[in-house]
Amino acid sequence: MPGDPQDDCLFCKIVAGHIPATIVRETDTTVAFRDINPQAPTHVLVIPRVHYPDAASLAAAEPAVAADILRDAGGIAADEKLDSYRIVFNTGTGVGQTVFHAHAHLLGGRGMTWPPG
Repeated sequence: MPGDPQDDCLFCKIVAGHIPATIVRETDTTVAFRDINPQAPTHVLVIPRVHYPDAASLAAAEPAVAADILRDAGGIAADEKLDSYRIVFNTGTGVGQTVFHAHAHLLGGRGMTWPPG
């Protein structure tokens, strides 16, 4: 059922504490942790505790939780002393989504070009 933890989901296992991660923030609705393959000096993933395969399905079903992800990303950016940063949601394999649990990438600490590659 949408929103329920999935046994085969890496991020659900991190939320449950079955797989270790370097947690930087936890709330009632989100968990944020450092990416194991960082693409910037600061690269944190902010995920909902509930399972939805992508940001659009999360926002449609639980808009308050989607807003929590953005709020937490901004708070982490402030904690990390980032004066500028990027928040990215990938949806689908064609753009690089590899874990099908909604998540935001918070990237900062270096210059970035536009459009992204």
